[in-house]
Amino acid sequence: MKSMLRPILLHPNPKLKKICEPVLEIDDSLIKLSDDMLETMYHAPGIGLAASQVGILTRIIVMDCEKEEAAKGKPIVMINPEIVASSDEENIYEEGCLSIPEHFAEIKRPTSVQVRWLDQNGNEQEQEFDGLWSTCVQHEIDHLNGKLFIDYLGTIKKQLITRKMQKFKREMERKET
Repeated sequence: MKSMLRPILLHPNPKLKKICEPVLEIDDSLIKLSDDMLETMYHAPGIGLAASQVGILTRIIVMDCEKEEAAKGKPIVMINPEIVASSDEENIYEEGCLSIPEHFAEIKRPTSVQVRWLDQNGNEQEQEFDGLWSTCVQHEIDHLNGKLFIDYLGTIKKQLITRKMQKFKREMERKET
């Protein structure tokens, strides 16, 4: 089954603010969705993608933070991911989002997190992530909870980005017609 690119929803879209439902059964359609999400993420290009960003309100994220040119990718599919522990120490990373293109902000998050999830075979996994991987997994799990990175910003900066995105979406729609 060949994977396909899926359209990425752009902020402000109401689906991006919804809390996603837990996955109750891992079936072929869920495997296909996760493969499509990886394909879409790599094509964008990005390092993480949540199902809500492609309009599916279910608790699945994909990520691959391997940035070295020579390195082989390390794609991870997480079904029903949850953070079970976080470090007290915090880091600041400049974050962006495929649903908010060309906008970035420095966001403070725990330096490392312990995450538990199901893999595509239904096996429970648990791993500690730090650095960029930690930031990415927290960002993507936020998506599953209806939260965007701009929700960490002050009201004025958030409103400014939202207005710019509304204008960007209007311009995109004009080009398509």
